Amino acid sequence: MHRLMNGVMRSAARDRLIGQNPCDGIRLPRDRKRDVADQFLTREEFARLLPEIPERYRALVALSAGTGLRWGECLGLRWQAVDLDEGVLRVLRVATEVNGLVLIKPYPKSKAGRREVPLPGFVVQALQDHREAFPTREVDEIFANEAGGPLRRSMFRSRVWRPALVRTGLLGEVVSLDGERFCGQWTDAAGVTRSEEYASHKEAVRMVARNAVGGVRFHDLRHSYATWLISDGVPINDVAAAMGHEQVSTTLNRYTHPSADRRERVRAVFADFLLTPEASSDPGNDAAPPRGGADLSFRSVELRGLEPLTPSMPSTESRAPAWKHCSLRSVRTSADVCGGPRLSGAIVTQFVTQ
Repeated sequence: MHRLMNGVMRSAARDRLIGQNPCDGIRLPRDRKRDVADQFLTREEFARLLPEIPERYRALVALSAGTGLRWGECLGLRWQAVDLDEGVLRVLRVATEVNGLVLIKPYPKSKAGRREVPLPGFVVQALQDHREAFPTREVDEIFANEAGGPLRRSMFRSRVWRPALVRTGLLGEVVSLDGERFCGQWTDAAGVTRSEEYASHKEAVRMVARNAVGGVRFHDLRHSYATWLISDGVPINDVAAAMGHEQVSTTLNRYTHPSADRRERVRAVFADFLLTPEASSDPGNDAAPPRGGADLSFRSVELRGLEPLTPSMPSTESRAPAWKHCSLRSVRTSADVCGGPRLSGAIVTQFVTQ
């Protein structure tokens, strides 16, 4: 709102309709994160969700999760912009919805939004299946509703997306009571758990999808895509290019989330680190390591930058053998390490666990 008002007032001041822009110098408070943060799906959760999506819309969901395309970019896609043989698509057009009316714009959200995006294998297969089941002309949009018209986001959300979340177990819960009646459970806006009985599973799913609060959004597939790529080590500039971001900071700040296995991944980085204690190969050795970690000693020592502090000190070459088997603590703290001269900027490497 401030951006819009500032633009109007700036134009008015430039045209001399008003003396000055009243929005100049106004500092807005920093944006606070919403109570409901952006969410993302693990790959296992998405693998369970995709089969629950109705066939007509399954390729749409697969496309967003496998390419990070926005809702409007998915709806604006035509077959002439997709090369299934090469496994790539071009984002050229987007769909926008205003007051229930879907319009197609011949340009994306930004200059960086006009891009080529690689297609994973499961997306290629989903698009091939969709093309056979729901054929359209090359110049027509790939995804349409059952009547052949443009998809409305609100209708897709209420009739397709949220019921699929319920069936997957990602939103509320539906429990069979006796095979003929079903109990729907959900959490309302006040955080209170509600439950009701229904005569059919379809009705229970529909009511839970309507009444439950929260749940993963379609746009969260885009967040999931970025998180998957970065978690697997794809360079951030490549991720930003695939998502159509002009600044990599946008990708890092808005579209990445800590992975569920982040603790294990962080520990794995140090698995081969020289300071990491190795498991003892002697099954009879039950001695506990000293406090602070295993007893560390040197297998070999490489010393660089050894400089005697006074010219009268002996050369380091004659004392090199004395450096073997020095403890790590003595190298760091002793003024006279194993009988050798004091060090200036020494670098010690290749230590191992006994």
